[in-house]
Amino acid sequence: MAKRIIVIGSGAAGMSAASAAREASPDADITVFTEDEDIAYSPCAIPWGIEGRSQWDEIVMHTPQFYSEKRNIRVLTKTKVESVDGEAKTVTAGGESYPYDSLVIATGGRVFVPPIAGTDLKNVFVVRTVRDGKDIQAALSDVDRVVIGGAGVIGLELAVSLREMGKDVTVIEMMDQVIPRIADKDMADEIQAHLEEKGIRFVMKAPIQAVNGDGRVESVTAAGQEYPCGLMIFATGVRANLDIAKSLGLDVGQLGALVASPTLNAYRRGRLVPDVFVAGDVMQCESAVMPGATMSQLGSTAVRQGRVAGHNAADGDKMLFGPVASPWVSVIGDKQIAGTGLSLGLASWYGIDTVTGKAEGLTRARYYPGGMELKVKVIADRTTHRIVGAQIIAGEEATGRIDWLTSAIINGMTAEDFLVRSENAYCPPTSMVKDVVISAVEDLCRHL
Repeated sequence: MAKRIIVIGSGAAGMSAASAAREASPDADITVFTEDEDIAYSPCAIPWGIEGRSQWDEIVMHTPQFYSEKRNIRVLTKTKVESVDGEAKTVTAGGESYPYDSLVIATGGRVFVPPIAGTDLKNVFVVRTVRDGKDIQAALSDVDRVVIGGAGVIGLELAVSLREMGKDVTVIEMMDQVIPRIADKDMADEIQAHLEEKGIRFVMKAPIQAVNGDGRVESVTAAGQEYPCGLMIFATGVRANLDIAKSLGLDVGQLGALVASPTLNAYRRGRLVPDVFVAGDVMQCESAVMPGATMSQLGSTAVRQGRVAGHNAADGDKMLFGPVASPWVSVIGDKQIAGTGLSLGLASWYGIDTVTGKAEGLTRARYYPGGMELKVKVIADRTTHRIVGAQIIAGEEATGRIDWLTSAIINGMTAEDFLVRSENAYCPPTSMVKDVVISAVEDLCRHL
C-alpha cells in the first residue's frame, strides 16, 4: 500500500516537503492542506508586488494544478485543518477525515499584533500573504499617509516601496535602532539615515499604544504622541503558529517554537515522535555559533528544512538538518545590508566577549567605472578568536560575501585561520584585488 503523507502548510517549507517526499517515494499519496488561497510564493516579494514592480502572478511560482499534473501532489487551498488525531493518525479538514502514515507540520508563523485598541479598524493590515499584499495595494488608492509598525527588514522594504509610490511614510519602532537584534546599531543607523534622505520619517523608542479612528484608522498613538494616517501596517515580527502542534502535545522550546531532532522529527514529552516531522517558521533550530537554540525564520532555511522533513517522511535514507548561522540580505533603497551569525547584541546575550574588525572599499577595482561602497564588519570571540558574526553594507554584491563569511562561521574558523585559508577571485569589474572582506578580517586580527 502506498504511504500516505499529509503536509499542513503551503509555504516554502510545506511545498518543499511535499516535493521532496515525491522524489523519495514515487508511489506515495501526498496531500497538502493550506488556509491560504495562493501557494508556493515568497513573502519577501510582497513589498514589490504592492509597489507594482513585480506582478502578483509572477510572485506565485506554481499553482495547485501544477503540483497535481506535474508532481502528483494534491493541494487543497482555503482549507483549514480543524483537528489532528495523533493516535488514530487522521487529519480532519473541511469536515472530512484523511488518514496519514507521516505528517509534516509546516504551519509557519503569524505576524505579532500587540494587544492594543483599534487593530480591527478598516485599513489596518499585517503583511504575510499575497492576499495581504493585494488588500494593501487596493486600499492605498485613496491614502496619502501610512504608518508602519516595526523597523525590521520587511518594515523597511515596505517603507521604501510606499515612498516610491509617493506616500508619506512614518515608521514607528519600539527599539532604538532599525533592524534590531540582527544588525548592530552603527550599521543600522547608516540604513536609517539613507531612508531619511528619501523622506521616510522614523519614530524610535516608541511602543505603539493604540490605533485610533471611527470605523477606519485615522491615527496611531506611540509613546504618547499621535501620528495621523489613512493606513497602518503591522510588520512587528513573526511568532510560530503552534495551534496544530499544541493539539498534538508536541514539545515547545524556550524560544516559543517546536523542538525538532536533526531528522526534523517532533518530540512529545522528550521522546521523538517517529511519524511527525516539522519544518519552517514553526520550529527552532540549533545555532552554528553557540550551543543552544536559535530561530531562523528565513525562506532559505525553510526550503532546506522542508527538503529534509519531506524526504524523511517518505522513509528515504535519513537526511539530517544541521546547525544554522542564518545569513540574511536585504535591498533597502539604494543599499544592500546583509548579516550572518551573531550581532554584537546577541553575542553579549550569550556572554561572549567580542572584538570587531572593519574595512571599507569598493565592489570593483578603483579604476573600473561603476564601483560602489562596500563596508564589512566582522565579529570574533576575544577568547577563542573564532569568527561569530559579520555584517555588510554595499551598493552591490553583498550576498556572495556574506555567504563566504557564513561558511567560515559554520566551519568554526578563527580570524587567523580565515586569513590563511581564504582566497578571493579577482576581476576589476567584480572586486578589488584584495577583497574588503579580507581587509576587515585583517583589521580584526590587529585588535585580537
